[in-house]
Amino acid sequence: MTDAQTPSLEYVKTLVSQLNDYSYSYHVKDDPKVPDSEYDRLYKALQLIELKNPQWIQPDSPTQRVGEKPDTGFANVEHTVAMLSLDNAFDDDSMLEFNERVKKLLNESADIEFCCEPKLDGLAISLRYEDGVLVRGVTRGDGLSGEDITSNIRTIHTVPLKLRTDTPPPVVEVRGEIYMPKEGFEVLNALAKQKDEKLFVNPRNAAAGSLRQLDPKITASRPLVLCAYSIGFSEGWTQPQSHYDGLIQLGDWGFKINDRMERVTGIQGCLSYYEKLNQDRPALTYDIDGIVYKVDSIAKQQELGFIARAPRWAIARKFPAQEEITQIKGIDFQVGRTGAITPVARLEPVFVGGVTVSNATLHNKDEIARLGVRVNDWVIIRRAGDVIPQVVQVVLEKRPEGTVSVEYPDSCPVCGSHTEQVEGEAVIRCAGGLVCNAQLKESLKHFVSRKAMDIDGLGDKLIEQLVDNKLVQTPADIYKLHEKEARLLDLERMGDKSVDKLLTSIDASKNTLFNRFIYALGIREVGEATAKALTKHYKALDALIQADQESLIQVSDVGPIVAQHVQRFFEQEQNIVVINELIELGIQWDAPAEAAGESEQPLLGKTYVVTGTLNEFTREEIKEKLQQLGAKVSGSVSGKTDCLVAGEKAGSKLAKAQSLNVPVLDEQGIIAFLKEQGAI
Repeated sequence: MTDAQTPSLEYVKTLVSQLNDYSYSYHVKDDPKVPDSEYDRLYKALQLIELKNPQWIQPDSPTQRVGEKPDTGFANVEHTVAMLSLDNAFDDDSMLEFNERVKKLLNESADIEFCCEPKLDGLAISLRYEDGVLVRGVTRGDGLSGEDITSNIRTIHTVPLKLRTDTPPPVVEVRGEIYMPKEGFEVLNALAKQKDEKLFVNPRNAAAGSLRQLDPKITASRPLVLCAYSIGFSEGWTQPQSHYDGLIQLGDWGFKINDRMERVTGIQGCLSYYEKLNQDRPALTYDIDGIVYKVDSIAKQQELGFIARAPRWAIARKFPAQEEITQIKGIDFQVGRTGAITPVARLEPVFVGGVTVSNATLHNKDEIARLGVRVNDWVIIRRAGDVIPQVVQVVLEKRPEGTVSVEYPDSCPVCGSHTEQVEGEAVIRCAGGLVCNAQLKESLKHFVSRKAMDIDGLGDKLIEQLVDNKLVQTPADIYKLHEKEARLLDLERMGDKSVDKLLTSIDASKNTLFNRFIYALGIREVGEATAKALTKHYKALDALIQADQESLIQVSDVGPIVAQHVQRFFEQEQNIVVINELIELGIQWDAPAEAAGESEQPLLGKTYVVTGTLNEFTREEIKEKLQQLGAKVSGSVSGKTDCLVAGEKAGSKLAKAQSLNVPVLDEQGIIAFLKEQGAI
């Protein structure tokens, strides 16, 4: 069959398959089957046929990789299964601890098999295929949801538009890393330099910038590569029971997988793999910042489960941080959201690990003493984990004349409040709380957040503007913005509708819950659970304000340190002034109902999971109602789950519940149940 043959749909399908096979051999296998000129000839022949017969265009045609610009920005999409972060290890001891922890949890004495993979320094992505065809590509984002960048993903030649199999799973989501090889990065920057454009700092920065282009043609021009590293989710298909075998399956489907991955037995195999790859690292054609170790058995992965937002069955071993020598020109003291006063060294700028570093943390007073560091000293700077610059050593041989000792401030360098240091802690903190300007912006962001006062429309950028324009100086000022409506209209991106919506949302937030209000105040170490425990115990704000440490430690979930933080917060006169002002401005909540006894808690001892999109209530509201009835609300479905509350687009949790025969209630079902129990 040749391109001179009479065009037909079957010929188009054959030509598409042939070109995709040539592309796979070239981009994934690095083993071209035909010269570039032959590929180009067939590609142009296909283009001509499709131009004359657009009804024959196939979804996996190589001509369809580059589409049109989206009308707006990238849509946000919730991941079917969360894209979790990994715990880190920086030395052999941490790896040994990880191994022992895994064996203990599995109750095994034999060596565990691990899959070892280079940790590529790029951007994580999730690709969804339905019946073998790529339908969506989403960035990792915050792990729970990311941006839909499908139009850009399609332009990357190592991303299969269609899986290379006649029997694809009905649905499968593939996770991988998109990166830019070193050679491609150098060529890209050389071209940018010729055009007098801004240069990218490192390959990861270049990959990130390339993926977030609104014009897919720009992304298509960048030398990006996808390397698949796991199967995130599937339906109607039996997944391989080994992570390593799963990677082999991805390779068979047409994905590029890392040729340096290995399956090893025991922790010694992991350590040997680390030594070898660390030695070979400079010769690799791409940047890596460590190694990922995963328990190879999928069954054991499921048994180990997760903690917080990281799996227990995987860990990332980081390479030694990159280091450079530079001079300290001065030391500043910065105040963070929680009041921590952190010494920061101002440095003679130095290039370390792909970025120019001009500041580095000295952590705290004890660290300054340990290092013996002085202003004008020459020091070694390290990017710990290749991210956070820190001073690790003074180069005494280079110490010049006239160095100056570091004096730690006795009061907050921003607001002048007294400082405090909890016994057993190295950090010194400003006790100014809500009125310390250095803490103000971050405190306000926390105050308005969804789980606190939940003020919709009052995002980070708007808070920055409000503080910079001196429209808000305390949380109470948020509730006075009605008086400053004209000034709000002068702010960036604030028109009449935006201002009206914001003020309406502020008014709505006045009716809240006691525990949400306490959580919103941002008292150190008082999270959601502790705020609920405090308000359940004291029931009235005055009682909580007057509580001493002896009383506070009687509260469930409150120990001596938390009790000290709570008492000291309410001892600060300026905090009480702000709280009273908030109450005067209309913040209110219903008095907590008397705690039900065990006999009045029908769900005591039961475990519920809430997932999917709800319409009449938020998931948080349903969770709170269930907890009031005695239920434990978990984040994952297991054999111990008593009931799953499933809203729309429930995804994998619903599928797992059905496979385990866990009872399922839809939104109307749970509402009816809660009404029966008098919870709503």
